[in-house]
Formats: sequence, C-alpha cells, structure tokens
Amino acid sequence: MKEMKEKSKSRTDAATPDTFDNDKWVLRLYVAGQSPKALTAFANLKKICDEQLEGKYSIEVIDLLINPQLGSEYQILALPTLVRKLPVPVRKIIGDLSNTERVLVGLDLLQTN
Repeated sequence: MKEMKEKSKSRTDAATPDTFDNDKWVLRLYVAGQSPKALTAFANLKKICDEQLEGKYSIEVIDLLINPQLGSEYQILALPTLVRKLPVPVRKIIGDLSNTERVLVGLDLLQTN
C-alpha cells in the first residue's frame, strides 16, 4: 500500500486552505493488500477525483490485511470498497470502480435522469 498512500497524499497539498475546508471530500478505499483489483480501484478512483474534484479531496487507503479491525466502523464486507466520509451522508461503493458512471452516481457527482 505504500505506493497507493504516496499517490493519495499528492493532491491534498494542491487545494488552498479556504476551499479545502469548505469543499473537502474525504474518501477511504478499503482493500486487501496490493491485489490487482485494489490497484485498479485506486487508479480508477484517482483518475475520477482528478477529473471531478480538482484537488478538493483526500484518499486514505485502508489495508484490511494489516488492520482488519478498521473494517468494522463501516461494516466492510467486500473488497475493494470505497467509503465517502465527507460530504455527508456516508456512501459506499463496492468493486474496482471501473464503471465511471456508476461511481459518479454513487458519489453523488452525477445525477441520474
């Protein structure tokens, strides 16, 4: 997860303090090691965030192989799982996040007709 954590920290510095506090998106990606699905989910999430949230986000990668107890807070039952902590309400998306439209709808970034 070291590779994923280093990448996830890079965008938090891009936002100014004023906009970061008002528009901050806090995302947690729960994974089990650096499996192909976990790496794909992270890459897909990073791309979506770069395109849609323009530096107003932070991604925390939680490896449940290292810290299995951290999955209980949001009742993580499948991996990878993305949890949107902020803005509220909390939302969860399960899978490798390859269906961009589904992820955008799930994060409430895209309205369905």
